[in-house]
Amino acid sequence: MKHKSPPTGQAPGFTLIELMIGSVIMVVVVIGALSIYSRSNKISADQQQYIDIQNDVRAAMYFIARDVRMAGTGLSANMAGYGMEGYDNETAGTETPDRLKILGSIDEPLVLNISPINGYNGSAATVTLDDFSFEQQPYPDSFYDNKLVLVLPKPTSACRGAAFRVITQVRHDNSGTLEGFNFSPGLSTFNPPGGLSDICGDSEFNGGTILIADMREYWLDVTGSKSGLTAGVDGYIGGGTGGVLYMTVNGLHFPLAQNIETIQFQYNGDFNTDAALDGYTNWNTSWTLAQIARIQQVRIMILGRTRDPFASIGKNATTQLHLYRRPAVANTAAAGTDDWRKRFLLESSSNIRNFSLNLYNTGQR
Repeated sequence: MKHKSPPTGQAPGFTLIELMIGSVIMVVVVIGALSIYSRSNKISADQQQYIDIQNDVRAAMYFIARDVRMAGTGLSANMAGYGMEGYDNETAGTETPDRLKILGSIDEPLVLNISPINGYNGSAATVTLDDFSFEQQPYPDSFYDNKLVLVLPKPTSACRGAAFRVITQVRHDNSGTLEGFNFSPGLSTFNPPGGLSDICGDSEFNGGTILIADMREYWLDVTGSKSGLTAGVDGYIGGGTGGVLYMTVNGLHFPLAQNIETIQFQYNGDFNTDAALDGYTNWNTSWTLAQIARIQQVRIMILGRTRDPFASIGKNATTQLHLYRRPAVANTAAAGTDDWRKRFLLESSSNIRNFSLNLYNTGQR
């Protein structure tokens, strides 16, 4: 059979119409692929935001719950009311976060007994301990250098005060006698729970105790321009970076988490002395020191919020809008409008070891 040649002047190939149809199909395929990629990229970015706030909230909860359990460690029973102080909705605005302040020998348990005979000299800023006090502790002398300590009066004292001091010298020899500290004069500048201050005479501290002082505050910087603080000083970020949850330890600020919208605390204890827990409630400024000492549990609520609105959610959506606005947390009201940011709320309760079990000054965890 002979091969039939195409008509004279006509070469094999595609017509213009065929090329146009093919191009349109290719454009549709490319646009579809780009649309799928863009959608997937938005979902991935949104999920990464959500993972970030979950990690931030969980990390912050770990530190706060741990330290709340240790509130009041080292304080004697008659001083237990100074172990904790709360502030309910302290910041004006829509978020109104709480603040919690705790006091205790948290990280490094230590209890040293002051000699009952002329052991404390406030004017000379010196203290003499019971013989062989240092030998009963696991720390070398260098451990005490520049440590902030809390000097408490003897348990039988009616005085409710304490002295914050910084150790400048350790007096220790092999004989185990006349052991003690020299302190820098003056009190520390921060305000401890309950406004605890040095109001006792020297004789009230003879037979008292000394412990490592950890005064911690957990608070949320909503705006990034906290009054009284300077950006870059003592660990404070500032500079308009809001939503940062801080742990302030003895005046130094440590950022724990970012993208936090609010933090709330509630307290459960036997406030009316009827031998039964009264249920969780917000901090009450009328509580006495005795009532504060009967707090046994603290509920902690941390609400994280994504930094940016969710890009994968169309703002014309009409369903599940409650997922994209601030919910009510404790006595902080819910937002009335959407901001298209996703939230993550974590709640935990901590039993205060010393308050709930009424055990003090064991120096053990």
